[in-house]
Amino acid sequence: MSDVRVRFCPSPTGNPHVGMVRTALFNWAFARHHGGTFVFRIEDTDAARDSEDSYRMLLDALRWLGLDWDEGPEVGGAYGPYRQSERMDIYADVAQRLVDSGHAYPCYCTAEELEVAREEAKKAGRTPGYAGTCRHMSPQDRDQRIAEGRQPVIRFAMPDQDWTWDDLVRGELTFGRDHVPDYVIVRANGDPLYTLVNPVDDALMRITHVLRGEDLLSSTPRQIAMYAALADIGVGDGITPRFGHLPYVMGEGNRKLSKRDPESALLMYRDEGYLPEALLNYLALLGWSMGEDREFFSPRQMAEAFDITRVSPNPARFDLKKCTAINGDWMRSLAASDFVERIIPFLVRDAVIADPPTARQRQVLNEAAPLVQERMETLAQSADMLGFLFADPADFAIQPDQSVADDVSQQVLTAAMESLSPLEAWDSSTIEAALRTALIDGLSLKPKIAFGAVRIAVTGRRVSPPLFESMQILGREESLRRLQLARTT
Repeated sequence: MSDVRVRFCPSPTGNPHVGMVRTALFNWAFARHHGGTFVFRIEDTDAARDSEDSYRMLLDALRWLGLDWDEGPEVGGAYGPYRQSERMDIYADVAQRLVDSGHAYPCYCTAEELEVAREEAKKAGRTPGYAGTCRHMSPQDRDQRIAEGRQPVIRFAMPDQDWTWDDLVRGELTFGRDHVPDYVIVRANGDPLYTLVNPVDDALMRITHVLRGEDLLSSTPRQIAMYAALADIGVGDGITPRFGHLPYVMGEGNRKLSKRDPESALLMYRDEGYLPEALLNYLALLGWSMGEDREFFSPRQMAEAFDITRVSPNPARFDLKKCTAINGDWMRSLAASDFVERIIPFLVRDAVIADPPTARQRQVLNEAAPLVQERMETLAQSADMLGFLFADPADFAIQPDQSVADDVSQQVLTAAMESLSPLEAWDSSTIEAALRTALIDGLSLKPKIAFGAVRIAVTGRRVSPPLFESMQILGREESLRRLQLARTT
């Protein structure tokens, strides 16, 4: 299917969220799998809610994730512009043509009249929805409403039929005609609504497949009808896209993950040091399976294997712990040099190293990276894990909640100093042998107690990279200085 054209069309409102990214990923993978085109367009016709900052964040998010688009903002393409705010003349023209052709009509009903009609429908046991009051209005009644100063909306005239389609995810679906009343496509002030601009852009951009969230399922009959009307008036090339409705992403309490949920915020993952490959890997598992119980794969591998029929219609629960675990797996899979380059921005951000790192700092990073790569789950943990290696002697301090002031710890530190000071070689194996002889054999202490006090004195915390290797990297002078400082405080 080399002619496949899919689109990702978010609104620039607020921060990007992981449910939106999952939709982008599935569209991207579908396009790449079939050698098709991934269109990125911005639905920014709601001036009250859209913002330029959100627009920039969307672009930055997709770039950070590596979801490259073939057509769209800053890339261009044959069907631009790709921001709906720059296409308003197109929508106004199409809306008028729909009215002129009888596919749409002006509606003068007030909000109060519509509410009364809804209540009457409920009392009568009918499905609430617009009753078509203005659809067959006489010219005299229309003139009277105009004389009253009413500003009409534009409604699409839904054909009187049931609606059935073969959903790519859910199979055959049918909506009865009573559940799909005439709907508004243009506000009274002339602003076009999603119900118009989305299918118009799909038609003009030759979109062949629409993969979107389950929450939009009920609007599909309206869009199918609109595609037919657009084809009738010569807008686009008559394609009715095939739909696939992706399952909900659920949060805590088995409710739909919303923008208000902390774990939904995409930028949180970037700031906390999740790898984009890992985040996409996890999001792919929310509703899709590669098969053979395989859960570790790259975006490119996902695209090669992507089969829309393997998308489940059932809701998928977002599990932050599993997402973090997959991120840890990805961290461990990186080449050491790649790992170093990825932690540098976080060490710079947290003022641990210079920007750019000095030659000495790079040397320390190259030596220390293998010690922490197996232990870290996010890049943001690098400052806590490695900060002690870069601390200025005047600034180094043991964490306030740690203590080596008790008698046993002081005895350990004295014995450690006495065993390490005479050493001629300063490498991890020599350091370990000296400390084991002095503390475990000499003081008859368990390793946890013996080495725990030394670890706190040297690194400032109870949890750190391997102690002996860390002391080797830190060097004889600074290691002994820190032991002495802890012994005298």
